[in-house]
Amino acid sequence: MTNDGSTKDSTIPNMEDLALALDNEGMIGFTRAFVDDLRQGLAHATPEHFPWIESLRQTKWTGVLCLGMGGSAAGGDFLSALATFQGSIPVHVQRDYTLPAWWNPSWLILATSHSGNTEETLEATETALKAGATTIAVSTGGILAGLPELYPQCFLIPSIGGQPPRSAFGHIFSRQLGLLRHLGILPIPIEGADEAMLERLQRAMDDFDILNDPEGDIAQLAMCMIDRPIALLGPTEMTPVLNRYKNQLNENAARFARVGVVPEMNHNESVAWGGVGDDKDESGIEHVLLLLTWSGMHTRVQQRMDWMIAHAATDYAWKIEGEGRTLLESMLHLCILTDWISLALSFLHGKDPASIGPISALKDHLESVN
Repeated sequence: MTNDGSTKDSTIPNMEDLALALDNEGMIGFTRAFVDDLRQGLAHATPEHFPWIESLRQTKWTGVLCLGMGGSAAGGDFLSALATFQGSIPVHVQRDYTLPAWWNPSWLILATSHSGNTEETLEATETALKAGATTIAVSTGGILAGLPELYPQCFLIPSIGGQPPRSAFGHIFSRQLGLLRHLGILPIPIEGADEAMLERLQRAMDDFDILNDPEGDIAQLAMCMIDRPIALLGPTEMTPVLNRYKNQLNENAARFARVGVVPEMNHNESVAWGGVGDDKDESGIEHVLLLLTWSGMHTRVQQRMDWMIAHAATDYAWKIEGEGRTLLESMLHLCILTDWISLALSFLHGKDPASIGPISALKDHLESVN
């Protein structure tokens, strides 16, 4: 992680004390378990555990339609990016009550709801099932987990409960990834590659842990972000990481963040960065500009991003590279790093990272008017 030379802030509050006072639902522990969650999920979603996977593998699907909302939908975005990069068929993500007008039963449905009771996902899934869709549900329980009892073409891969959906990404995504690998939609890595990747990711997890290094780069960056608007930029294939990071900042730290994708944003948003609005908000405070990169970016995209960070007028521009030998590993590496940043920022704001009062209030309202 490198920046443009901005000065570090040396007055970081005690992270251990903040975590002890604010982390009421164990988000630190859930974050630390991420790599183990990935390992367990990949080992679980196999034909040995679910023999029906082998029969579905024989079908020539047009594509995969992922249904989900919030943290439960994030895995679909990662699958879509991986499929675009090296998949055999497209993977499309739908976050809504409805299905796309072009959908037909030649598309496999992958419906994900951590609770199993997400109303948008349930309505879209049941619409698809009634139209004859083959559906795979990933859930910890609820109504979604019960649909295979009503529809013979619906199958279930159980996930692990007891934590907020956004902290269960490792459980959810690893099951989705294992499934698509065994269906032949994404390639299966050579023997030993996954375990080597997971060992490298675990080292990164330990290095980024804000309680292991309470005054390190993660805490320093979070300090820079406290009173400044946040902008997240990256290449197209990192869009899932950018959006997930934005959502983690929204929920964990109750902070807004804007996302820009290169090269597209160079054809529009670049004018705003260098024009009337410049790199400050309405009050004249400079943005924190975070550019998420990886070694496999297109050469021209790399050149564009290098130019942007060299010409950023803000003193708070950081380039953060996802380490790894593949796109998957680079994405997961960045997930680990950005999760720790969002937790550090949450603590610095005096917020319990698990608290999501407005979301709970909206759900209560919807139940009252149902």
